[in-house]
Amino acid sequence: VTVQTLIERVQAAMLKIGCAMAVQHNEVAPGQHEMSPVFCTAAASCDNNVVFMETMNREAAKLGLQVLFHEKPFAGINGSGKHANWSIGTDTGLNFFYPGKNEEGALLFVTAIACLAYGLSQHNELVRCAVAHSGNDHRLGAQEAPPAIISLYPGTGFESHVESIIGGGPLLGYKAEKKKQTTGSCSAMPIEAPVEDRNRTAPFPFCGNRFEFRAVGSSQNCSFPIMICNTIMASGMAHLSGLIEKGMSHRDAVAQVYKENKHIIFTGNGYSAEWPVEAAKRGLPNLNTTPKAVATWNSAKNKAVFEQMKIYTPEETEARAEVMLEAYITSMSVEADTMVEMMETAMYAACAKDLEKYKTLPKLAGNRQAIYESIVTETEKLKAVIQAKHKPSLEEEATYLCDVLKPQMAALREVVDKAEGLIEKALYPFPTYETLLYSHHF
Repeated sequence: VTVQTLIERVQAAMLKIGCAMAVQHNEVAPGQHEMSPVFCTAAASCDNNVVFMETMNREAAKLGLQVLFHEKPFAGINGSGKHANWSIGTDTGLNFFYPGKNEEGALLFVTAIACLAYGLSQHNELVRCAVAHSGNDHRLGAQEAPPAIISLYPGTGFESHVESIIGGGPLLGYKAEKKKQTTGSCSAMPIEAPVEDRNRTAPFPFCGNRFEFRAVGSSQNCSFPIMICNTIMASGMAHLSGLIEKGMSHRDAVAQVYKENKHIIFTGNGYSAEWPVEAAKRGLPNLNTTPKAVATWNSAKNKAVFEQMKIYTPEETEARAEVMLEAYITSMSVEADTMVEMMETAMYAACAKDLEKYKTLPKLAGNRQAIYESIVTETEKLKAVIQAKHKPSLEEEATYLCDVLKPQMAALREVVDKAEGLIEKALYPFPTYETLLYSHHF
């Protein structure tokens, strides 16, 4: 049984329900693969994505395989996510995020990005909350995942055009021209490159005719992040139209929106150590854990925008925060309880059997006993942390699990990793990374 067999079966199953898969290929990490459906309207596309996940699980089970949708199942290698390619269009075929081949399209493009910049700037925390959950906390910030700081990447060329508009220049003038990119080989011709570079370190980069929300987690239902994208865009459009309705010209209104929100535009390296420092100077929040992000969800500003856009009532906004916190607490608690069970029902016995083999030759045991005993010590500490997790509020409990429980789980993981390098292979009770990542190739 091969992964290719699974992919072919899933592709055929999706085609039967009218959802053609546009992409299927290996990804960066071993055992990691990507599939993408052909784009369609957002609601249908989100449904297609959920059906795809269900189909993957069902078909994998038939072949004796297991699909992992966890954002970071393996430490030290690339995590998994979803790239929500999102655009706004009219029922007459105008795409707001396509630079356009005529003046009308070019004006729409420049205006639409101003609305998006406003939405991302003024409702930055909402966008971060859209992708806040326990699995994504392990992933954001490295290995092809964007940082937890939400910024807008329209491209360096467009950034210069924004500065021109702020300085009094016209809305028109941005040259959306594709370039030739050298291959670095004298035997191959240059290839056509996109209008703007696709910055993989950015959470919201421009991709030629759409923006790509790269921070969505692989286990997520895309409908929630897409709803937030639509909300902030609608807020930006409402703000801009309000300026124009008060008598400001189209050009001046767009220029003002860019001027007030240009701090959201960042075209540098989102992985660099300098970016969090620069982001703080710009007033952009770095909500690098789910409890920090969700703590901002119920703000008066967020409740107001949801109510203004007729999406959530204030009570529904508060309920959504509870749902996010409960999901985080449940996930963290299950993982911690599972870790303790793994130690007590399997790891302890394996360590004891391995140590028994060195009774007559204790010098060969090395530091096995100390490491094996430290597993028990760290497990007992973890059990104590779990026992103390119940707090007066969901916010306090989630913060406790993030700040206290998770570090203790990491401490236990560290000593078990050491034991894995010592224990006899036949005795080790769990599949190794080698088995999990490469066995389907054997």
